[in-house]
Amino acid sequence: MEVFVTGGTGYIGRPLVTELLERGHSVIALVRPGSERRLPAGARPIAGDAVRAESFAGRIAPAKTFVHLVGVPHPSPSKGAQFRSVDLASVRASAEAAARAGVGHFVYLSVAQPAPAIMREFAAVRAEGEAIVRATGMNATFLRPWYVLGPGHRWPYLLLPAYWLAERLPRTRDAARRIGLVTLPQMVAALVEASENPARGIRIVEVPEIRRRSP
Repeated sequence: MEVFVTGGTGYIGRPLVTELLERGHSVIALVRPGSERRLPAGARPIAGDAVRAESFAGRIAPAKTFVHLVGVPHPSPSKGAQFRSVDLASVRASAEAAARAGVGHFVYLSVAQPAPAIMREFAAVRAEGEAIVRATGMNATFLRPWYVLGPGHRWPYLLLPAYWLAERLPRTRDAARRIGLVTLPQMVAALVEASENPARGIRIVEVPEIRRRSP
């Protein structure tokens, strides 16, 4: 399988690209000029601008699966403007480029919906991203984690006792499961499964399903 990946040098992108390559797939990855060496060995880098479709649309082929991972690192309420200039602009460009290239399946790393009020703007941008992808008519999978635990992203472990309690109380159970924590290996496994099993229409993968994945 040929897979085109944006954000392939990032926190989730690097282990995903590595796993895809180890499973025998070919990976074409969009990178900023000068970042080619940050890709796992074996991936084919394509230098371009993630917010300008014309910089990479003509180089997606022969990939028929497109995985979009570009986003502002360490999202916080203070980064509202960046969510629109990076997250939203990049998914708009990727959806346009993928549709133009005849991609058969678009995999989008979204976020849990609805999200806590403090991150309302982040969730709104990701929901708008989903709407942009839907509007293209492409088959698509939207993965909706809340927080992905891993190297450099471990502070939410402190919240595990609160999550444990919330998931056992009827009043808070559904919300706690929707915005539960997932691990980096679980997230990568869910992305690999989505890539290897293209959706027909729109498929949504939420936290409980991501948690069932194992590397």
